[in-house]
Amino acid sequence: MTPRAQLIAAAFKWACLAELDAPKPGNVHVFAAGHRMTADTFVASAEAAAMPLAAEGAGVGARILGAVEATFTAIGVNTNLGIILLCAPLSAAADAGTSDLRASLVKVLKSLDVKDADFAFRAIVQAAPAGLGRSTRHDVSEPATVRLLKAMEEAADRDRIARQYATGFSDVFDIGLPLLETATRRYADQQWVTLAIYLGFLSAFPDTHILRKHGAGIADDVRTTATTFRASLQAAERPAALVPDLLAWDATLKADGINPGTSADLTVATLFAHRLKSVLLSLRNSD
Repeated sequence: MTPRAQLIAAAFKWACLAELDAPKPGNVHVFAAGHRMTADTFVASAEAAAMPLAAEGAGVGARILGAVEATFTAIGVNTNLGIILLCAPLSAAADAGTSDLRASLVKVLKSLDVKDADFAFRAIVQAAPAGLGRSTRHDVSEPATVRLLKAMEEAADRDRIARQYATGFSDVFDIGLPLLETATRRYADQQWVTLAIYLGFLSAFPDTHILRKHGAGIADDVRTTATTFRASLQAAERPAALVPDLLAWDATLKADGINPGTSADLTVATLFAHRLKSVLLSLRNSD
């Protein structure tokens, strides 16, 4: 494994672990298990997926399929499909050897082909995410006939992860990273930075994982409550004082089977992109 690949893998693991350390209502974290999974399950998933995602010279589809297969070998369940779908193009962009992550990412997305789509479809079928269903066009249970970017563009109106492919990861770069930068100036502790990103995404738009499983009404209710908690976090002198209320909402969401998984996945992608930018800067300075 090259030094660049090692740094990319380490950045991915850091992002996954940082996301777990924050009390994210409805999602699994170190404060509370949920949805029949624990934080340790996600730690093992991050360890398993890191090397396939960072594989030097690999295409995006191969990174996706390799990471999903490695996760299943390690723990036997789907914990991180959304994270993998988001982080594979970011990994490929960082692997490209340029210092501008966003520009490199746009080139990677434009280069995605049918083989990438076929690998990604196979990974999605293996992971069998909740609420997947069937599609009349480009169904993942069938062999791919279009480039991966085209398939993602057609799903972008109903899936926020697909939308990242269609928009050059606009939510990550235009919402997530500014949230991170603002929160980093305010909080010394990474867990509050992560929570600020998560609540920022959860209040910005209905979580599409909730939409697929529970419908627009519940997704809007969660978004409204997230907006209130985001305001409380911004106003808090001691963010730790919010933890009891956050965990109370967390327990309610989990009791109802509500998991804002897309917002959590976007949080990991934001943390990963942030760390990759630092990795690329350090590599450029060492050249």
